[in-house]
Amino acid sequence: MIDNLDEIDPNSVGAVLYRPKDDVDRLLADFAQDIAQQGVRIGGIVQRHSRCANGTHVMLAIDVATRQEISISQPLGSGAMSCNLDTNGLAEAAAVVSQALRDEIDLLVINKFAKQEAAGRGLRAEFVDAITRGVPVLTAVTKKCLAEWRTFTAGVSTLLPCDRQSLEQWWCDISTRVARSGAFSPSRGYWRRRYRTA
Repeated sequence: MIDNLDEIDPNSVGAVLYRPKDDVDRLLADFAQDIAQQGVRIGGIVQRHSRCANGTHVMLAIDVATRQEISISQPLGSGAMSCNLDTNGLAEAAAVVSQALRDEIDLLVINKFAKQEAAGRGLRAEFVDAITRGVPVLTAVTKKCLAEWRTFTAGVSTLLPCDRQSLEQWWCDISTRVARSGAFSPSRGYWRRRYRTA
């Protein structure tokens, strides 16, 4: 559970609400890459799915700062029916997120709040750390985990539609607000030029 919720700006925690047919992984990855190129200090992980030559499905966590690929799935074979999440890979992804927080980033991306996090595992501790530090966080939440997300954050988050314009407007609002407080510098000029915010 997250402590001191009354001190957290709910707008600083953005959660993209997505359906199974939505390519939320590409949406987050493209957005993260684009704003990093504009000088935003961004950290965390996005996710990519690929298929090996033998037909097995592979999940990769991508460090948004270095583009390093981390396998987070175990090779169980094409006929496997059980969950193939690799706990070692997940621990490595968690370390990437923790390092990003130590690097004093402007925005943290954690690809999803999903079944593992809803059950108290996965990257749940990293979510707590980021949110309690007041670091702007962007993630994605499936409708199946929305109730658990709301319980976890006690409603302290902003739900976003699964589209690029919504992400850009959310980040514009966040970066402008933080810039006014004097705590945000690298991307301030970019967002002011692009959106002409006061």
